[in-house]
Amino acid sequence: LQFWKPAAASLLVSLPAQPLVCAALNVTVSPGPVVDYLEGQNATLLCHVSQKRRKDSLLAVRWFFAHSSNSQEALMVKMTKLRMVQYYGNFSRSAKRQRLRLLEEQRGTLYRLSVLTLQPSDQGHYVCKVQEISRHRNKWTAWSNGSSATEMRGVSSHPVERGSS
Repeated sequence: LQFWKPAAASLLVSLPAQPLVCAALNVTVSPGPVVDYLEGQNATLLCHVSQKRRKDSLLAVRWFFAHSSNSQEALMVKMTKLRMVQYYGNFSRSAKRQRLRLLEEQRGTLYRLSVLTLQPSDQGHYVCKVQEISRHRNKWTAWSNGSSATEMRGVSSHPVERGSS
C-alpha cells in the first residue's frame, strides 16, 4: 500500500495571492531642503503625508537624525500607529527628551517635530519616515512607505563676520 504525498509546490499554488506591499507614500518635510536657525531658538519641522493607499489605515511616523549626510541615522522619536510617542537612544534621556515634541497636527496628514532651545549639536539632517499600516487577516500589514529630509544648519549664537575692513 502506498500513500500519495502532495508536493510542496501544489500547496503553494492553492494559497491566495498576498497583497501588494510597500508602494510609495508621498512624504515631504518643510521647511527645506536646508533651514538656518540660531542657537537658543525653537525649530519646527513639518512632515506632510499624502496619497495613502487605504482609507482605514494608520500611520507610524519616525524622525531620524544624522550629524551629516555620510553619518549613520539615529532614530529619535516615533509616533506609533496607535498615536503613542516613543523616544529612542540618546533622545530618550531626560535632557534631550524634554527638548523634543512630536505632535499630529492634522490626523493622518501633518506631523510636527519641535526641537526646543537649539544647540550646536542639533545641526544636521532630519529625516521623516512614514509607514502606512492596517489590519489584514488579523495581522498588521505595511501597505506603503515614504520618507523625506531636511538639513538644519547654522546653529550658533555667534554670527560669522565676513571680510571686516
